[in-house]
Amino acid sequence: MTNERDSDTYVQSLARGLSVIRAFGPGHTSMTLSEVADVAGITRAGARRILLTLQTLGYVVLDGRRFSLTPKILSLGYSYLSSLDFWSFAEPIMEALVDRVHESCSASVLDGDDIVYVLRVPTRRIMSINLGIGTRLPAYAASMGRVLLASLSPCELEDYLANTTRKPYTGTTRVDADSLRQIVASVREAGWCLVDQELEEGLRSIAVPLSNRSGRVVAALNISAHASRVSLERMVSELLPELKGAQHEIDVALRLQT
Repeated sequence: MTNERDSDTYVQSLARGLSVIRAFGPGHTSMTLSEVADVAGITRAGARRILLTLQTLGYVVLDGRRFSLTPKILSLGYSYLSSLDFWSFAEPIMEALVDRVHESCSASVLDGDDIVYVLRVPTRRIMSINLGIGTRLPAYAASMGRVLLASLSPCELEDYLANTTRKPYTGTTRVDADSLRQIVASVREAGWCLVDQELEEGLRSIAVPLSNRSGRVVAALNISAHASRVSLERMVSELLPELKGAQHEIDVALRLQT
């Protein structure tokens, strides 16, 4: 098979430009030219050309010898968010849900090994992890992640399990392939997933899938709560029906989209 990176459809300069943008993040909010080249895995000369181009376009600013991203970079992510079918109508439905249950609600999509938050309506901070749009969490340890894994084909799921590096986040995190395979099968049958303190001590989360007009799962929706405040029984008996109600509203709206 021909390597896509060797084909005439692969634009190497664009790939390097994206690697430079991705080099910035926690612990790398501002970097020198050499640091950017090292983190991005490209030559210093290549990094310089890309950084100066990004600076000219307004995506990067130079302060002394250190480069950092500008708020304009958010426009790239917003282009994706604004293209989502459920962006315009899911948020008010989620806000109404949060008003009823007084717990946080989020929506995410699957991207590689992780889920990525695309919408979030918080009520109060319940995790030490700072959640927001763009936050990535491991799919295997999150309720929304397991819902999205349940939408994969058997081959896709096996590929995920075979190629994902998994670590325990708490003493109850399920990481072995056999357990996760069984969990995902149960989630697929039930149509919802409850995760109890596997991603972080004290965090409970319950999630359902969101489907478009063709029936394809395009995202997941959850309610998260603190274990000291909400029991497992209440998660299922009270929060799940409310979550399913919001799921139905969003699914109906998605299916009316042309």
